Amino acid sequence: MTSEGRPDAMSISDLYDELRPQAFAVAYRMLGSASEAEDVVQEAFLRMHDVLQRDELVIESPPAYLTTLVTRLAIDQLRSARSRREGYVGEWLPEPIATESNPAEQTESSDSLSLAFLVLLERLTPQQRAAFLLREVFEYPYVEVAEIIGTDVDSTRHLVARARRHLREGRPRHVASAQEREALALRFVAAAQHGDLPALEELLMKDVVMRIDGGGKVPAQAQPVNGRARVARALSIGLPLLASAGVRIELAEVNGEPGALALDATGLVVAALGLDVAGTQVQGVYIVVNPEKLRHLGPTGDLAALVRRRRL
Repeated sequence: MTSEGRPDAMSISDLYDELRPQAFAVAYRMLGSASEAEDVVQEAFLRMHDVLQRDELVIESPPAYLTTLVTRLAIDQLRSARSRREGYVGEWLPEPIATESNPAEQTESSDSLSLAFLVLLERLTPQQRAAFLLREVFEYPYVEVAEIIGTDVDSTRHLVARARRHLREGRPRHVASAQEREALALRFVAAAQHGDLPALEELLMKDVVMRIDGGGKVPAQAQPVNGRARVARALSIGLPLLASAGVRIELAEVNGEPGALALDATGLVVAALGLDVAGTQVQGVYIVVNPEKLRHLGPTGDLAALVRRRRL
């Protein structure tokens, strides 16, 4: 953007179309919430629009300016969200997105979109999270990262280094190919739907962890389920129970990884499942049943009502 004059409405609209995917990519990874990310992106564009309307002000690089706005707004949002998440009912998981139907928003590696990775990011402070994502995922130079988050280069390097240490122990030990992950997801869903306990146990790592987010809206385990035997048993009981209530499971790409959606008899989304795959086994199972977090996957149904009717 130069000082040759104020941009017209069409050029601002063009900027929105061009820059929104990257802005959303940053905001979503920062917040783990598609709805909050959209709010942050909208607010950032409104602020940039106001600046562009002032003849005396110049934005040399709209992409850099927008990334700075989005990142700083997201840091503020994270700080205020911490207290809300502490009072959240049960396990808190990110809002899943159907990446297969949103290719424009996959501007970076799908690994950084996975539910497992977003859960790991919760270990970081807002500033660590911003520094790590901008440097390690979006590959901004340290100088630019420092400018965006409002610190110096040495401090930024320390923030990234500390973030790496916090995240290292939770990353997959053996990375599987996309084809291997898809094949494993297919076998996993089939075994769970049929209540095949031995087959499930074979697919799960010994120290597998399952987390279910009901948000107090749908009955769910309040704490993680740990260990191969417990996770396999819970799945072998839970999925056939859902099937008996008319829920069907469809494989889908969730947050850049093979997963599944649970749909009621009318096709409404009632749950999303994401798998964290390490080599040839599953090391993490993430299930979101809170309807408020499923809206970006399509029209949602009432899983709580289905469960109640099934128990009657």
